[in-house]
Amino acid sequence: MSNPVLNAVHFYPVKSMAGCAPGEAAVEPWGLAGDRRWMLAAPDGRFITQRQQPTLALASAEPLPDGGIRLTAPGVAPLDVAVPAPAAGEPTTTVELFHDKVETIRAGAAADAWLSAYLGTEAQLLYMDDPARRRPIDPDYADPGETVSFADGFPLLLTTTASLRALNSLIAEGDHPGEGPLPMDRFRPNVVVDGTEPWAEDHWRRVRIGEVTFRVVKPCGRCVITTTDQHTAERGKEPLRTLARHHRIGKSLVFGQNLIPEHTGVVRVGDPVEILD
Repeated sequence: MSNPVLNAVHFYPVKSMAGCAPGEAAVEPWGLAGDRRWMLAAPDGRFITQRQQPTLALASAEPLPDGGIRLTAPGVAPLDVAVPAPAAGEPTTTVELFHDKVETIRAGAAADAWLSAYLGTEAQLLYMDDPARRRPIDPDYADPGETVSFADGFPLLLTTTASLRALNSLIAEGDHPGEGPLPMDRFRPNVVVDGTEPWAEDHWRRVRIGEVTFRVVKPCGRCVITTTDQHTAERGKEPLRTLARHHRIGKSLVFGQNLIPEHTGVVRVGDPVEILD
């Protein structure tokens, strides 16, 4: 077995839209720079993801130099969205994200209209202006003051290529072999590690990727989004059926591990990955 290395880096400017795969990314206390700082919500404040709208997989948000994003999707003209700058005293918008109520900034009527037209239902685009104070991480896993973006719960998600190969082998032996092999984009990771044994990440507690050290705090329980083809938005049974049979931890169907950075820095494809604990 070769020494583990960082195989890929991904960030997702808008939660549940297609991501970007740069050669390197800055690690901020709440996640990779630019990762999930924008999110969709219904008019009643409930968040919208591929769970409800699988066609979000086909929409993209390209980061712009000024911090804004360019939205693209099939059948609609691209739209540039600037970082919202509300007038002094303008109230924030509260959105419900799982068990959290998060204060956000509205991106504006043009973005809302673009998303509503694409999805065929009312939606609004929201921005997290200050991730240092908007959303604490679950205190059962975090130290006081640690925060997260609009990611499901933790700053980064780590997966390994060896575990994906093992999972795809199990899918090939199961009831729906035609659905495999699955690509890594089904799992929407931030960092992908190569050169490990399958499922080795389930036993890690601290890792160093290049110059940044992370706590490995919780296995990632998987949801229906993993059954969504990220290039067609069609859904199947896998990988949830196979994970249910072969890779449960407690009640969760698990693939990957959640990370909290211990400090900031930059991670780069090709960086060595050191298992510290």
